[in-house]
Amino acid sequence: MSEKHEPVTGHRLALALFLLLVAGGGLAIGFLTAPGEWYAGLAKPPFNPPNWIFGPVWTVLYVLIAVAGWRVWRKDPGGWPIRLWWGQLALNFLWSPTFFAAHRIGLALVVILLLLAMIWAFIGASWRQDRVAAWLFAPYAVWVAFASALNGSIWLLN
Repeated sequence: MSEKHEPVTGHRLALALFLLLVAGGGLAIGFLTAPGEWYAGLAKPPFNPPNWIFGPVWTVLYVLIAVAGWRVWRKDPGGWPIRLWWGQLALNFLWSPTFFAAHRIGLALVVILLLLAMIWAFIGASWRQDRVAAWLFAPYAVWVAFASALNGSIWLLN
């Protein structure tokens, strides 16, 4: 259905579902796999941020991820951008259980590097279709690049 013909309530409902899925799912996974004693005992690099920063950053990023997904889905629900969007979401949701629950730092590094590649692929694929959606992923790409360096450093130190 084209953007011009979709009722405003349909836009709002779809956006609400994207927000619920991404923010709700991400925050639930974060809550269920919260860092505990194991993580506290790991050696960390000097650039490791305080734990309190992760919740607010991820909350904002999850909103941006949801809006970007909603935008590309509205324009082409079966196209490459939305397929890449689903792929990055799966990898995003896989990282915390791999790192915090399974304590598999090296495997988590592989997951997060694949996630970063998928984020960049989404930005490239959505650029022609919806530049706003592509730009919404820019802070996400920066944060995941930083998180990749942090994951890699923790892996090397432990």
